[in-house]
Amino acid sequence: MYYVTGGAGFIGSNLVASLTEHGHEVVVCDRFGTDDKWRNLAHHEVADLIIPERSNQWLDEHRDEIDAVVHMGAVSATTETDVDFIVEQNVRLTLDLYHWCARNECRFIYASSAATYGDGSAGFRDDDTAEGLARLHPLNPYGWSKHVVDRRIHRLRTRPPLPPQCVGLKFFNVYGPNEYHKGSMRSVLARNWSEIAAGAPLRLFRSTAAGVPDGGQQRDFVYVRDCVDVLLWLLKTPHINGLFNIGCGTPRTWLDLGKAVFAAMGVPPRIEFIDMPASLASRYQNYTAAPLEKLREAGYRTAFTSLEDGILDYVTNYLSKADPYR
Repeated sequence: MYYVTGGAGFIGSNLVASLTEHGHEVVVCDRFGTDDKWRNLAHHEVADLIIPERSNQWLDEHRDEIDAVVHMGAVSATTETDVDFIVEQNVRLTLDLYHWCARNECRFIYASSAATYGDGSAGFRDDDTAEGLARLHPLNPYGWSKHVVDRRIHRLRTRPPLPPQCVGLKFFNVYGPNEYHKGSMRSVLARNWSEIAAGAPLRLFRSTAAGVPDGGQQRDFVYVRDCVDVLLWLLKTPHINGLFNIGCGTPRTWLDLGKAVFAAMGVPPRIEFIDMPASLASRYQNYTAAPLEKLREAGYRTAFTSLEDGILDYVTNYLSKADPYR
């Protein structure tokens, strides 16, 4: 049995879908609120649904049944300003789960973030040595909270008991089905789909950086299906430990993404550029890229989905359907 926190969220619900399709029992720990987030799980059978406040009690009662804790739950908004709330949800809950897994000899996989790399000036190497982690300077409280956890878990490696497996994953720009509840944190495609489908242009930010053309800002876009494939591989290879980047490894421009969207729709590109808000310009990343050497050296060989193929699948099999949920 797998215990997935944030299991009704974006990456978490896609993982739950794959695990249940493979015949595994999955317990989901999450909050659902009053919107349609529940639809992320509506196509799949889950063993139980646990609110976070009951998590420790449930885990204690079922410790002998759990094969691994996969911790995808977090406050993921990079615009969240309540730092006490972020610390409670992203730091405290993660470290509590780590210690529970250590005490109970349970495998632990958790979501870190590419937001830990800040403006990218220190590079994007998934170096989890003390020196490598100390070089990073996140730009927002969300990225900082993930960095706090990465550094603490590195330190705890020398202090038994330890989980039999402990892996952190630095997800880059993930897109795909079941992200619809994320509001402003949805991918550009999901956020603008209804307008694009109705004939409106895709609006992208003008560049504010010298030498970077409008739409030429680059991101490491990764399809959620690939993120789940890495998670499934880790669950099958319990000897793997460490902190790993999860991206395609090949940065693409926002203009590439826009062209791929309209190609998937079978219509000529309709792209307009708008001014970037001043509040965003000072902390905007013009380039992100996920070096994957460490993941490849660990043994993960599967090729990542190209931007064009990922967008085509997302548009054709999800966004254009009456029921876009996986």
